[in-house]
Amino acid sequence: MQPCGNHKPALPLLALAALGVVFGDIGTSPLYTMKEVFAVSPHPVPLTHDNVFGILALILWSFILVVSLKYTMFVMRADNNGEGGIMALLALASRNLKGERKRTVMYAGILGACMFYADGMITPAISVLSAIEGVGVAAPALEQFIVPVTLIILFILFWLQSKGTAVAGALFGPVMLLWFATLAGLGIVNILHEPRVLYALNPFYAVQFFFNAPWVAFVALGSVVLAVTGVEALYADMGHFGPRPIRYAWFSFVLPALVLNYFGQGALVLHDAEAIKNPFYLLAPEWMIYPLIALATLATVIASQAVISGAFSISAQALQLGYLPRMRILHTSAQQKGQIYMPYINWSLMVAVMALVVGFGSSGDLAAAYGIAVTGNMLFTTLLAGIVFHGIWHWGWLRTLALVSLFLVIDLAFFSANILKIPDGGWMPILIGIVIFTLMTTWKHGRDLLLGRLHEEAMLLEPFIAAIGAHPPQHVEGTGIFMTPNPHGVPHAMLHNLKHNKILHERNILLTVHIADVPYVEERSRLGLEELPHGFYRITVNYGFKDDPDLPRDLALTRQFGLELDAMETSFFIGKETLIVSRHSGMAYWRNKLFAGMFRNADSITSQFKLPPNRVIELGAQVTL
Repeated sequence: MQPCGNHKPALPLLALAALGVVFGDIGTSPLYTMKEVFAVSPHPVPLTHDNVFGILALILWSFILVVSLKYTMFVMRADNNGEGGIMALLALASRNLKGERKRTVMYAGILGACMFYADGMITPAISVLSAIEGVGVAAPALEQFIVPVTLIILFILFWLQSKGTAVAGALFGPVMLLWFATLAGLGIVNILHEPRVLYALNPFYAVQFFFNAPWVAFVALGSVVLAVTGVEALYADMGHFGPRPIRYAWFSFVLPALVLNYFGQGALVLHDAEAIKNPFYLLAPEWMIYPLIALATLATVIASQAVISGAFSISAQALQLGYLPRMRILHTSAQQKGQIYMPYINWSLMVAVMALVVGFGSSGDLAAAYGIAVTGNMLFTTLLAGIVFHGIWHWGWLRTLALVSLFLVIDLAFFSANILKIPDGGWMPILIGIVIFTLMTTWKHGRDLLLGRLHEEAMLLEPFIAAIGAHPPQHVEGTGIFMTPNPHGVPHAMLHNLKHNKILHERNILLTVHIADVPYVEERSRLGLEELPHGFYRITVNYGFKDDPDLPRDLALTRQFGLELDAMETSFFIGKETLIVSRHSGMAYWRNKLFAGMFRNADSITSQFKLPPNRVIELGAQVTL
């Protein structure tokens, strides 16, 4: 995890930790990629000498162009104050944009996030299934237990999320170190039996493959891309380790281990074509199968854990940026920042993952669904990165277009090859994406409409304060804090309190929370305070999209402005809006109904901002949407 204090762990130690978090997904792709290309794909590639060489060259150069060049050299430089991931990239890319351009970029970022969620559902299913399928190699009679055992492992994995991963996480790096060493060792042994496979290091064989059989080679891209699944984790987890340890681990250990293993599988199927039924497990001698199954299961569980943690992180960021409704967020570690658990996301993911396992039944069938999610995320990452290159880094159009065009050609080739798999399972991530895109855009647009409506109905603050000064109501001791998204209008809760209780506190604070487009806001910039006439104050509390909001903690900063707040003499007033859905608004009627349902079931403001429940007063109001 990200080091604290002045003493940073050595680069190799950080790289070891990154092995356990960043490279689990891409590191377990050898379990199914070659089998998918030549055997179980809806469009399998004929198993010939030239085709094996062509596929190995394509996999190698996918590692070089997609992972090494695109992600480690360029995308990882497009960090948002050190943070990566699709939501951080979206916040950065839209920073200087307005109007329709900002809306278009927002949609691209949301689509990328949708593909990430689809990837997050498929990764645990395909990874654990492919590991347990080794049982079918060792003992074919036990094949009927593959799905039930996979479901049990996945249930345990999701059930353990609420306990946190701080203790087990310390073992992830060493386990993945052993995993990659095993990948390399198995590959070397089989390459020694068929050393001519090393000729496929020459990119000529990839070019020849396209010249000799262009359609077969194009279709094969839909399966070759499985070798780079999980590449988005290099960027998404950058905030935990920084770019240097991730690059160090990739170039010094992960890349060589993966290349050796894939070339070992290629050597094996050249030597014995029957081995294509499961080339990964058949790399190993018979005595090693069961230990390898156990190690592969651990590796796929670690890969799945990284994806689940990533889903929590992306969801928390999307929530802060206003793309998801408020949800319960629990912190599972007092020492490590960012270790969170979101019950709703966790159990929704578990249901989806288990449904995929039962519905598809094998890693081969799931692989057809996997490619769309992976390539979709890659495609939208390239588009957003291009906006950052030009709009934030101020690259010229020619330079930006040259680089982005190169990446887009690769991404679109992979994506279009996977479109052919839509009837065979590729429809699944598209369906998942449509559902999540609809939810996120409905919430975002509905929230904007609601805030606009509240702004229209609000009374201007300055005339209200002047009226209070001219005709003061009865005042009571203490402080009333009125939360409002509009710092220049009178909160509904204040008006209702004055109307029904006929009183105001001796000090009345209008509190607005602002979420910035940066991951963290420093304490010195956390709070702004403006003193107004007649005992009124306007306070703005600023958070980054990865900050942990805690208003009681941060309101203590008012001392530096000379304002002392006694917690026992302070009451928080919150407006509790009830939405009346109208057919005449900025959204379709069914989306209004959907937004109203999401709004009604959102977690409370009290929980989101850690307000003391016994000091919170909710005052209702009806708002026509």
